[in-house]
Amino acid sequence: MRGIRVIGAATLLGLAAGAGAAQGDGFETIFLKDGQRVVGDVVAEKPEALYVDLGYDLLKVPRESIARRAKGEEAGAVVAAAPGATTVDASGFFSTGVLRPSPVKELVAKFGESVVSIETPSGKGSGFLINDQGYAITNAHVIEGETRIAAIFYQNTAGGGLARRRVEDAEIVSVNPFFDLALIKLPLPADVKPSHVILGNGEDVNTGDSVFAVGNPLGLERSVTQGIISNRSRNLEGQLFLQTDTAINPGNSGGPLFNARGEVIGVTSRGARADMADNLGFAIPIAYVKDFLHHREAFAFDKTNPNSGYRYLDPPRRPRREKPEGLAGPKADRTATK
Repeated sequence: MRGIRVIGAATLLGLAAGAGAAQGDGFETIFLKDGQRVVGDVVAEKPEALYVDLGYDLLKVPRESIARRAKGEEAGAVVAAAPGATTVDASGFFSTGVLRPSPVKELVAKFGESVVSIETPSGKGSGFLINDQGYAITNAHVIEGETRIAAIFYQNTAGGGLARRRVEDAEIVSVNPFFDLALIKLPLPADVKPSHVILGNGEDVNTGDSVFAVGNPLGLERSVTQGIISNRSRNLEGQLFLQTDTAINPGNSGGPLFNARGEVIGVTSRGARADMADNLGFAIPIAYVKDFLHHREAFAFDKTNPNSGYRYLDPPRRPRREKPEGLAGPKADRTATK
């Protein structure tokens, strides 16, 4: 674990004496960005590092190396799992986990089959499978106004190539137009067994982290682009986005944004126009995606009722103030000066 060092006993006594309220907070698991974990009692918290009592030594953990922290039941649930293990979410609908960092080439080979091309009569987009039942995430604007939706799978073959399989009649399950998310169900042929993605933790995302996207920009299937997180909390029209310099173009919409461990941390959604700027791409944070999936029944799509069922009420008009006699309004003043 680079940047992490063991502190001597004398230093341990000094830190413990000055730890104050931080001392004795109890069992805690610290997840590092390289996929490793540190388990112990945090006896001191400094601006640049945490000091963790392992029971026999004190460990200094730089804050820049920390992805997230967990206490109590959450920590106990993951300690038993081996590094790189994945778990099924409590909903049973998708998988989460902290994977080991790997080269992009290996991650694309491992999770590339989970990325699909979405086709409608009006255009193309991308999507990705979240489980082995054929459920996939894409953008709401990719399927907006459409009922005929097809998907293309790309499967690795024994010869090292890709087999292209097209399926028709994808079903729209849920749509959230406010967050530009849609859940669809693809009819899987009996001989198609594609992989699915692992959803990451939005709290692990930091500015400068390496990321890559897989999608179909301008119809160029299976394109991989790489970059970094430029900003983890970019406000656009009241919604937070991940800003990235990873190339995002029309056709990437709905595809996954992966971190350096192969976990999906966002859904590529929009990019800047070429005549305005370069290296400006945006992705919907994974926290919004998880919330959408947890409450997918609330956003269930009903093709027989395209209306939302509610309308916005106009605000009440401001009452007009009576003008004192003898005072001309602005219009009268302008007329008088002509």
